[in-house]
Amino acid sequence: MKKIHRVLALLMAVVMALGLITTAFAATDPEPTIDPGKKASLSSYKYDITKAGNDGAWDAESYVSTGLHDDAVIDKLSKYAIQGVEFTYLRVADITMNNEVLDGQRQVGVLYGFDNSDRSSAVLSAIGLTNADAYKTENGINYFTSDMLNNKLATALTANATTVKNALEAAVKNGGVAMTETDATGHASADQLEQGLYLVVETRVPENVTSTCNPFFVSLPMTTVDGAAWSYDVTVYPKNQTGNPDLEKTVREAKNSTGKNTGSLTDITDGYAHTATASVGDTVDYQIISTLPTITSKVSALSEYTYVDTLSKGIKYNKNDVVIEFFKDAGCTDKIATWAENSGKFTVDYDDAANTMTIRMADTGLAEINEAATVYTDSVKRGYSDCTMRLTYAAALTADAKMGDTDNPNEVVLTWKRTNTTYFDTLKDCCHVYTYGIDVLKQFSDNGGNVRNVKFRLHNDTDDVFVIADLKDGVYYAKGFATKKTDATTFVPNSSGHVVVKGLEDDAYSLTEIATDKGYVLLRDAVKIAIKTAENGQCEKCGAKLLTASATVNGKDVTMTDGNAIVPLTVVNNPGFDLPKTGGYGTWMFTVGGVALLGAAAFIVIRSRKHKNER
Repeated sequence: MKKIHRVLALLMAVVMALGLITTAFAATDPEPTIDPGKKASLSSYKYDITKAGNDGAWDAESYVSTGLHDDAVIDKLSKYAIQGVEFTYLRVADITMNNEVLDGQRQVGVLYGFDNSDRSSAVLSAIGLTNADAYKTENGINYFTSDMLNNKLATALTANATTVKNALEAAVKNGGVAMTETDATGHASADQLEQGLYLVVETRVPENVTSTCNPFFVSLPMTTVDGAAWSYDVTVYPKNQTGNPDLEKTVREAKNSTGKNTGSLTDITDGYAHTATASVGDTVDYQIISTLPTITSKVSALSEYTYVDTLSKGIKYNKNDVVIEFFKDAGCTDKIATWAENSGKFTVDYDDAANTMTIRMADTGLAEINEAATVYTDSVKRGYSDCTMRLTYAAALTADAKMGDTDNPNEVVLTWKRTNTTYFDTLKDCCHVYTYGIDVLKQFSDNGGNVRNVKFRLHNDTDDVFVIADLKDGVYYAKGFATKKTDATTFVPNSSGHVVVKGLEDDAYSLTEIATDKGYVLLRDAVKIAIKTAENGQCEKCGAKLLTASATVNGKDVTMTDGNAIVPLTVVNNPGFDLPKTGGYGTWMFTVGGVALLGAAAFIVIRSRKHKNER
């Protein structure tokens, strides 16, 4: 199950519940358009949007919050109404017109003024606003634009939803007014409200609701969608937070590791992604990230939390290296705890035949998740509620890996159960690993020569290493890399003249001919091979963009074979040049002449010595 990007989801939650729509500053009549004597009202409809979405009855992305009563929404979601929810509201700022001259032009706009009370300070501090963020400050009042308020709230909730929610809920409880509980239709309302900016929080939920929704601002009145008028009766549809976990499985090559994850579940950096390419023998790192459900009491505590991870046939687990970490934030920077396999807080079972790994939280691990006091200091939430759980392990690509656009999918299934339910919930996600190969056909231009006397060496130019491989049934399977040329595998064509190397990642390579048959000319330069991948298609399970491969040889496009798995190329050796012959009669004449010359030289030497003695 693919979840909406975390930042987008939070922004949608704010917008759905928000009456704040930015009113642009414009050169206009400085007289206010708001009727200052008019009262306002606020209505809220509470639905289980998560369940409605799962049932296919609701698509949050297609809904735009208008602040107006919407019969179409009510008709679609009436069966998902939640009764017994209490909202509490607090007026936190005045709504005022700003009238000033900027760049020689009079401009009018809307601002929200916060006084210096402890209550206002608590709200602003919770969402990270300071005096420096104010559009202006006059008479001890800090004035903010709706843009600033919206963005700061969304950013704060993204960074640490739990802390921000707790702080805002505490601020509203201190002086706020509780609305009537939602009725059987999910409706609650308050009327005869003073104009201004209101902060609304969910202060009570029935037992079957596991979490309160995120706090939100409402402007009373608020600008209509068309920007032509003010609406004094505002209706909001805050999304119910069910507390169900998120789940994301991603992969990267181990060489890219930086030791951390940053970003949201769908925006993963540090090399992690839903797709990766690797060579046979490479170690690939996997991470599974899950946002733990909301735990508010023993009734909502977890009694089961289990991952069943399945790798493709061509990938083998590195056993005994599973690590589980817990973080306060989605970015995995504020660590709470680390569990190793020998901690006793979880068990790991491997099924080699099925190539699966089952990770199950033990009783001691569940107790810590449910009851740990290291995260929350109040009674609103317990244990590691809403925290991020990160599970990492490693595996190696083997010669059994599928090649080309036919990838090696790797799936994880999360199963969990609460103490107050009799059923199990599940989530699934997956990632994909790709690998490729080359097929070199060795030929001689005159159809002579012995291909078995030819030798090649393969260099990975991207990583500056040499390929090493094992030979099996006439095919080389990459198994790793060497930094020294002397340790590189020497590739020899099989009897049919082919050098097939399987298990290469999408990198740039140099194929060097280091020996050929006697009488033939070696290739002057290395053959440059480049394997590239691009996104194409989408995984039905995880929503990730799948990959398709392409290749070039010496900068020219080539058509890959076997489902874009193999780069084909042909290497041709030509015979060497004929040199002038020196054998036969010419050699005999040269030999005879040489002997005669030697004899003459010897006669001269002897004659010279005799003549000297006579003197």
